[in-house]
Amino acid sequence: MKKEYDFSKGERGKFYRPGVELNIPVYLEPDVAMVVLQRARKTDASIGAVVNEWLRKDIRPGRQARKLKVR
Repeated sequence: MKKEYDFSKGERGKFYRPGVELNIPVYLEPDVAMVVLQRARKTDASIGAVVNEWLRKDIRPGRQARKLKVR
């Protein structure tokens, strides 16, 4: 990294887009990715659809939260 950067010709907010929805990248561990891929192929669904379905089931109102193990 440089010690100093010249922002005198910079433009504030040049790439800012209010209201834009961003897709969040999620990195699955290999064993989880394999299960998701197999399920997607079996049901002829996209990987994103499978992951979203599982997440929706897990975050349903009234469902008791589980403690996660951190690796």
